Amino acid sequence: MRILIADGDEMVRSELKMLLSSEGFEVHSVADGISAIKHFRRHDYNLAILEAQLPELNGKIVARQIRKTLDIPFIFLSSDSNENSILDAFALGAEDYILKPYSGKQLVAKVKVILRRTSGQGKLSERSIVFDGLHIDTISHKVFIDDNQIFLTPKEYDLLAFLAKNPNKAFSREKLLNEVWGIDYVGTDRTVDTHIKTLREAMKSQHNHISTVRGLGYMFSE
Repeated sequence: MRILIADGDEMVRSELKMLLSSEGFEVHSVADGISAIKHFRRHDYNLAILEAQLPELNGKIVARQIRKTLDIPFIFLSSDSNENSILDAFALGAEDYILKPYSGKQLVAKVKVILRRTSGQGKLSERSIVFDGLHIDTISHKVFIDDNQIFLTPKEYDLLAFLAKNPNKAFSREKLLNEVWGIDYVGTDRTVDTHIKTLREAMKSQHNHISTVRGLGYMFSE
């Protein structure tokens, strides 16, 4: 499981990364809110630990942004004990609001409890699709390559989304026509080839995700 730590204090990041890594988690850490949002676009996370007073964009703004497309649990770390600040955090959907200073071991224990409860909910697969530098927002139908939005036609988006939701599975042109264009579509299977070509051009550095399966059709490779 992968966890993102976003905190302006390097000592906090280092301590939590060490503790969580020792429990077998893959841990990424960033020092500001803008970097946190970029990481959410590039990677698939199971949980986030956000400092409420993050530099650049504070943790609550980051939480609002990720909630638009992702449904992952997050914990706030903060030195602000004001009741309104705590209530605001829970109103955003926070799993917990932990005041600094805190026990690192207790925080790790809380993370493990939250992940045991949420790990089976399929929280990312339907709302956001992330592969390396490719991020598909299935709510807004926006696609990002290396944090930059690319613009697709509606059918290009539908084709990409279908393939990405079914990675490492080969589909014939006929199957893609039925799934993306609909069984009532009147046209040739070369329509698929044309859209794959323009889609690959739009995907730039991430175009290799879509591979040709000789004698059959196409596949989305992770």
